[in-house]
Amino acid sequence: MAKCETCGNDYDKAFELTIAGRTHVFDSFECAIQAVAPTCEHCGCRILGHGLEKDNTIYCCAHCAGESGASGLADRV
Repeated sequence: MAKCETCGNDYDKAFELTIAGRTHVFDSFECAIQAVAPTCEHCGCRILGHGLEKDNTIYCCAHCAGESGASGLADRV
């Protein structure tokens, strides 16, 4: 069995996720999200979709981007 790096659970259905050449082991998508998903600069929520990026800063939506002073971004283009 493999041990989840987020929660420490030894699980027979754990999976590996490789990002930029580094392999991580998780027992659930929830743990993977907590470990590797980016967070919105404004509200802090985990970004599970594409998000929006401006000047190397990532936001979950255009509202949060605008609240942080980023302009020219839209959720639906």
